[in-house]
Amino acid sequence: MKKTLKNFSLLLMILGMISCNQSKTATSDNTNSTETTETKKERRGGPGGPGGVAKQEAALKEAFKGVVTSNGKQEGLFSIQPTGVSTASIVTAAKAFVNSLNKEQAEKTLYDIDATEWRHWSNVDNGIFSRNGISIKEMNQDQRKMAYNLLTEALSAKGLQLTKDIMKTDQTLKELNNGRDSFDEELYFFTIMGTPSNTEPWGWQIDGHHLAINYFVLGDQVVMTPAFMGGEPIITTSGKYKGNTIFQDEQNIGLKFMQSLSETQQKEATLSTDKSGANIVAAAFSDNVTVDFEGLKVSSMTPKQKEAVLNLASQYINNMKEGHAKVKMEDIKKHIDDTYFVWRGTAADDAVFYYRIHSPVILIEFDHQSPVGVRGTDRSPTRNHIHTMVRTPNGNDYGKDYIKQHLENHKH
Repeated sequence: MKKTLKNFSLLLMILGMISCNQSKTATSDNTNSTETTETKKERRGGPGGPGGVAKQEAALKEAFKGVVTSNGKQEGLFSIQPTGVSTASIVTAAKAFVNSLNKEQAEKTLYDIDATEWRHWSNVDNGIFSRNGISIKEMNQDQRKMAYNLLTEALSAKGLQLTKDIMKTDQTLKELNNGRDSFDEELYFFTIMGTPSNTEPWGWQIDGHHLAINYFVLGDQVVMTPAFMGGEPIITTSGKYKGNTIFQDEQNIGLKFMQSLSETQQKEATLSTDKSGANIVAAAFSDNVTVDFEGLKVSSMTPKQKEAVLNLASQYINNMKEGHAKVKMEDIKKHIDDTYFVWRGTAADDAVFYYRIHSPVILIEFDHQSPVGVRGTDRSPTRNHIHTMVRTPNGNDYGKDYIKQHLENHKH
């Protein structure tokens, strides 16, 4: 089943995929007189510059290490042990989905547990970034039901609704961009890594514009990272999904927490009051990025403030099924005094901002981004375009640390 990465030749044909934080040179674009060349490139969501594709390829060729600090990987953080939270329904749902695939579909959807394809995900637009797996658009009605059932069994009601609502934003972008094919609520691709099992490691991935969930299972243990979730527009004001709204709790609870800190604490947390670009540090193709602890250390906070940090973190962790979310939150609590809170921007009521919660066992990022799919001339970050990122530092993204321990203890 193991496959090599596909269709990077398509990417190499693109002059450059531009990220949301690059320069704002305004040159006219013949395709759309109201949209600059820079805007058009930025709209494509790429990693930035002509060297972006090469950086992607280089990142995927690197042996996986995980997100670490300058001090290197912290060992002994993750252990294989029973959680008491069953994954049986997730396994059953995944098996049903796998069994529904025909030979051609299976060939592009099923991968080995250690396949590089785990790491081949991005928020780059469809058509510019070639995805693995089978899209919802390609599935028949029964397969769609099984795919959504897998999501239902693995995610909480909150996480499932957010996932669906993110997909809806792509339909809105399609409407706002003259029916552009690369935006579509059904262009989200499923892959299965390994064989769904009650005892052996396996996992699944959904990947598309503004949504990439990597979900690893070993026995009754689960890792749901890397998990990228974003959206534009955040509040839909027209079209098929008028009224669709996402990320308000993540935004508003984060700002309220920052505002609740003392002036001294706010200064310590704030890396910069300037919020002029994109600040996500651990997005796609950043599996081995070095991120040092910065900002305000949670150990210096009051008990009430520590609870507020945990509540903010739970807005992301609670996208998992309730039992597994509780297990992860307990792990985060164990390391609460080694956790840091970082902020960029101001704390004004209408501010645009970036924040990060970072500990040895969790990295959560929230970022207001520049407009891309929603047309306009102002390139400043906006509350109408948000990216979020959740990772498990120190080598356990994709459940890699669990896989390593499992193979050390079981001969295959």
